[in-house]
Amino acid sequence: MEIIIEEFHTKKEMYAQMARHIQNIFSEANDLYAALANTSALLNLYLENVNWTGFYLCKDDALVLGPFQGKPAVARIQIGDGVCGTAVKERAQQRVDDVHSCCNHIACDLNSASEIVTPIFIKDEIFGVIDIDSPLSARFDETDEEGMRLLAETIAGQIR
Repeated sequence: MEIIIEEFHTKKEMYAQMARHIQNIFSEANDLYAALANTSALLNLYLENVNWTGFYLCKDDALVLGPFQGKPAVARIQIGDGVCGTAVKERAQQRVDDVHSCCNHIACDLNSASEIVTPIFIKDEIFGVIDIDSPLSARFDETDEEGMRLLAETIAGQIR
């Protein structure tokens, strides 16, 4: 599979392109983990100034590490722990501009400075989260929040 990054003028256009690529990734894959692995690679390919892109998946009342790009990560996170666990507990996207000031941040890469975590909902249940870390403080903005929600909805639509 070859992903060609088309020209885009805004981040909103970039996220729309990524959503189309994710639909293609899932339509070509016969396996959920293969599709998520290629999706994490797609996120890493498109997003600038990030050092970790991937998924944590809900399993047995916890989050379990899924496919990702980046340094080795914590394998299991309890609901409510860290930014990912908080996103699941609160059933809401989390954007942290400075992870060093976040009292419950779980550091997988000490170079991370900011993070965005977006829940993936399937039939009102959380399937897992998309987790993106950046070495830059305040790397993510409202457009990223909106774009990541689009990607989470796109993934959920492909899993259903």
